[in-house]
Amino acid sequence: MTSLLVLNGPNLNLLGQRQPEVYGHTTLSQIEEQCHQMAERLGITVAFGQSNHEGDLVDAIHNARGTYAGIVLNAGAYTHTSIALMDAISSTQIPVVELHLSNIHAREAYRHRSYIAPVAVGQICGFGPAGYSLAITALVGHLEDGT
Repeated sequence: MTSLLVLNGPNLNLLGQRQPEVYGHTTLSQIEEQCHQMAERLGITVAFGQSNHEGDLVDAIHNARGTYAGIVLNAGAYTHTSIALMDAISSTQIPVVELHLSNIHAREAYRHRSYIAPVAVGQICGFGPAGYSLAITALVGHLEDGT
């Protein structure tokens, strides 16, 4: 059975409280439940993680080798700063879908640059919590037929 890792970066543990005008009122635990429901519909399993620490995220990506077929990654602000995450994705060669709750391209200019995008199979942004289900579905499709 296909297994995916849904990995979340800094400050996402505060969803539902942090800037609800940007990120909405849905909590990370509610998003996790949505991910498990989507996984069940698709006949796969998902593991869910979150860390505010860059090195923990790098370790999670490294440790995904041989365990998960792909990763949905909401790297938060590390998207725009972390060459380490980019290198970890490149090194493991695990398919990654980059995910953002908000449309990073419609926000501040410094958010337009993604170090993750060049090594990801795709990017989903701007759809709020629904983006997680979209990302899981897209990643499963990619794994099944390589597109």
